[in-house]
Amino acid sequence: MRTPFVLSALLGALMLVACGEKVQDQTGARSDKPARAGTGVAAFTEPGWKAGDEASWSNHLRARASYGMNDYQRAPK
Repeated sequence: MRTPFVLSALLGALMLVACGEKVQDQTGARSDKPARAGTGVAAFTEPGWKAGDEASWSNHLRARASYGMNDYQRAPK
């Protein structure tokens, strides 16, 4: 008589734990900085580009567009 009650209580507790809210720490990409600020990692920085300089950022984007590099276009099959 007692076993079904204990099992249902354990099952109910397990269901409540499974539906709990996860911790939402800030990790990953930081969206509060503009893209022209850079990552600070030299491996991801093109030579000649100065992080934080809006004119340099615009010039590099214009140069990429002029030689056909489009980030919104799919790669050819």
